[in-house]
Parts: sequence; structure tokens; C-alpha cells
Amino acid sequence: MRAMLLASTMLLAVPAAAFAQPVSGLYVAGGVGANFRTPSKAIHSSIPVKVKADDVGLVAMLSMGWGFGNGVRAELEGNFRYNDVRRISLGGVTASRNQGYMRTYGGMANLFYDFNGLMPNITPYVGVGVGWGWSDWQKVRASGFGPGPQAQLRIADTAGAFAYQAIAGVSFSLASVMPGLSLTTEARYYATLEPALRASVLSTSGSGVTTTSFGKVKPANENISALIGFRYAFNTPAPTPAPVSAPMQPVVQAPGVARTYLVFFDWDRAELTSRAREIIKLAANNARAASVTRIEVAGHADRSGDATYNQRLSQQRGDAVAAGLMAEGVERGAISVAAFGESRPLVATADGVREPQNRRVEIVLR
Repeated sequence: MRAMLLASTMLLAVPAAAFAQPVSGLYVAGGVGANFRTPSKAIHSSIPVKVKADDVGLVAMLSMGWGFGNGVRAELEGNFRYNDVRRISLGGVTASRNQGYMRTYGGMANLFYDFNGLMPNITPYVGVGVGWGWSDWQKVRASGFGPGPQAQLRIADTAGAFAYQAIAGVSFSLASVMPGLSLTTEARYYATLEPALRASVLSTSGSGVTTTSFGKVKPANENISALIGFRYAFNTPAPTPAPVSAPMQPVVQAPGVARTYLVFFDWDRAELTSRAREIIKLAANNARAASVTRIEVAGHADRSGDATYNQRLSQQRGDAVAAGLMAEGVERGAISVAAFGESRPLVATADGVREPQNRRVEIVLR
């Protein structure tokens, strides 16, 4: 019986690499790109200060995370952003001479959701994160604020604040190069609460007397980043080769013995393919021809993903086949549906392995 069932799996199996595999277990990721920082507005001793960064700066990050096999991922991230100072204004007057740079670095805890199975080898995802970020402003200097008494602004300080971010990205599976490897592209909005940075304003009067005003500035810290990088999931199995197609033949045993048909499904899907509908139609026609009074439908799943999730998926597959039989004229009362999840594989595999021959529904005519 097992040999006959194995042979029948050639009917509808699809290549395991048709869709990117869900991240399951430990993974690492990294990326680099461009950082666009919004102008930082603040107040120093009632004097408005505005600092604009270069249009394009740098961003880099590394992360380590865990995939739960159902699209959900959690990770810890370290990040770094750098922008040079481009323009500084004090009290609404733009400085003619300015210099310095702004760095932001910190750690985040992120939560992601991958939209698996939408497109072959391409997986969109979204995420959010919270953490702590340090704003490090160094060698920030500005002078030449117009005629009359001259002033000079100086900022050189580091301060931390609560950080948060929103992420949207797309991963491209590179399983053909290395199982578990993906190219990632992301857009991120990253911000912190306003850090309190020490600053001083040196004012020189027309008579040459210089006075210094010390205080704090609390600039806004908002960033838009575009990154490209790589992600590697450690325990991703190698893609399973597609079985060689064979002519469609129902698995029919000797007269008087149960006749069995197998319907196969794409990974993480419960929708009937056109090939599956052909098998269901054949089973329904033979059930009528043989005056079958009972049809047993049993749903199964492979061992990729969570066992509880696979149990639900196998039930959905069984229900889909039962609905297909009813559409072919089989009475619902003649159909019994059972779901076995990943507990009864046709081909024994390790946990986490995607096996096309285990993603099936068995139709048995009694």
C-alpha cells in the first residue's frame, strides 16, 4: 500500500523551491544604505535653533532573530546612522560658516510578519520596533549670522532617548545559491524622543565684549532610511527536487478493496489546483460507477512550520477536497473528513523540512 501511495505522489507534486521558505529558527541579517534626516528644530535659551543635515547620509545595521515558521519573526538589532551638518540657523538667521556631524546609534527589539506564499521566491514583510537610541552631535559649529554683533553656536554632546521605528521590506530568496540566504530591501522610519544636548552661544558685541550663554537644546530626531542587505536562516533545508511527472492514474487496488486517490497542495496552501480538481472529479465519477456509499477524506501536512498550524492546515485541505467532491455531485453525508497534521507523513523527514509528497489529502472509496 505504501509503495502504491508513493508512486501516486508523482501526480500533483510541485517543486519545493517554488516559494520562499518561511524563516524557522535562528537567523542573522545585516544591511547598509542611505539615511535622510529631517531638519532638527530646537530652542536654546529662547533662541530658535535649526540644524539641517546633508541630504544623504549613511545607515548600517546588524540583527539576530528567531523565526517561528508561521511568518512571525522577532529580533534584536544594532544600528548606526551618520549625517554631516549642512546648514545651521540661529534665531531665524542662517550661518555663513558651519561644520560638524550628527550620529545616531542604538539597539532595537523588532517584530516582523512575512507574507509568505504570495509570489514565487519573493516575500514582502512589515515590522515595528522599539528600543533606545543615542544622539551624538560632535564638532557642531556655526558662525557668521549676519552684520552687527556676532554670535557663534557650539554643540558637542551625546544623549539617549526612547527610539521607535516602522519597517516595510521585500526579501528575495537566493536558495539556489545557498539554502536559507535571502537578499533584502527595506524602507525604515526611525525616530527618537528629543534628546537633551548641551550647547553654548558665544555673542560678541560691537565693543568686542564676548558673553557665553550655556543651555540645552532638544532637537527632533527623525530619519527615513533605504537599505539593501542579506538575511541567512541557519536551519533551512535544501530545496526538495520536484518528482518526475507520470501519467495520471488513480491508485486502485483489486476489486473489493478500497480505492485510493491522492490530491496534492502547494506549500502553505489549501486551495485546489486545476490538477487537484481533475483527481477529485475522477474520484467522484468512480464513486458513482462503483456505487460507493462512504468516502473517507484525510488531510495531511509536511513538517515545515508549527505543528498546531499544520493541524489546522490539514483540516482546511480536507475540507477543500470534501467541497470539491460535493461540487461533483457527491452527497455530503457520504463524506467523512479527518485531519492528521504532520503526524502521518508519506515520506519521513526531519522537523522543518518541506516535503511535497506530505502535503496531501487522501481520498478512499469504501
